Amino acid sequence: MYNKLISNIKPLGFTWETRDPFLFCVHHLDHYPKGNDQLGPAASLAGRNLGQDFTTRDGWRMYHGETIPGFPMHPHRGFETVTVVLNGYVDHSDSHGAAGRYGNGDVQWMTAGAGLQHAEMFPLLNTDKPNPLELFQIWLNLPRARKFADPYYKMLWAEDIPVHQEKDGHGHSAWIRLIAGRTGSSVAPPPAPDSWAAEPENEVGIWLVTLEAGASWTIPPASPEINRTLYFYQGESIKVAGINILPYHSVDLLADYPVIVENDANPTHLLLLQGRPINEPVVQHGPFVMNTAEEIRQAFADYRHTQFGGWPWNRSDNVHPRERGRFARYADGREEIK
Repeated sequence: MYNKLISNIKPLGFTWETRDPFLFCVHHLDHYPKGNDQLGPAASLAGRNLGQDFTTRDGWRMYHGETIPGFPMHPHRGFETVTVVLNGYVDHSDSHGAAGRYGNGDVQWMTAGAGLQHAEMFPLLNTDKPNPLELFQIWLNLPRARKFADPYYKMLWAEDIPVHQEKDGHGHSAWIRLIAGRTGSSVAPPPAPDSWAAEPENEVGIWLVTLEAGASWTIPPASPEINRTLYFYQGESIKVAGINILPYHSVDLLADYPVIVENDANPTHLLLLQGRPINEPVVQHGPFVMNTAEEIRQAFADYRHTQFGGWPWNRSDNVHPRERGRFARYADGREEIK
């Protein structure tokens, strides 16, 4: 404990450690080049470990993609993914026939629940300029009673996500973009209906925070039981409760006291994750998160037997036409076009 308000300061890697009710967070930052006619990189892929390309080379990775970067079809059960795209685009396809393209501030909230397959591809739409991509994918656990909820996904479009502004005593601003939770009079859009975040008493918060140069921001208190972690992912220097925190580090916070964050220079970007812990056993194996090892074995058996609905697309790395804009088409046939 560094003082009474903060603890566990540590550097961040590719996968970020989180606390219950979250499972982990991944920060994707890839400086993709111009795209080719297949929506992949207009650059040589020679020397890359295609299918398992997680080593940053020339500033970008192909991940599990072999032509287009991203994550071709794969299954999930027992938790949720919250995908927050800061820059670039993601093409979604799943085993229920749902699809979409989202990016540049959009958020996809997907409940895997009882099980589904999906693909998350990163189409390189620009052929005349680079295609930078930055996103967070946050895994949020489901409690035992909801592990087998019906699979579901919804879009939180950038235009609908509130941004709460606060000014300090010197007139400097902090902007809090509310993916989940509330602060002041601002409330995030509703999450997926079976989410742990759907119950206000669980105080789940996913906040993207920007502090302008010289700004001071006070994180408001939550209930004593809440787990709260602050991630400093872009900027030069901040102080949290008077302690210097280096860039690309995280710090756990005591939730039931206000904590002051001071930014010295240049705009600073933070991610705050908080929530009431589920306090149940967590057994994870690859894409499945359950409460027991036997449930994990059953998940693999169910997937082999049912394929979680199969795969209705012609290719495992399905993408949408280059000219298609932002949209979501849901399993019930509803469609949103942005």
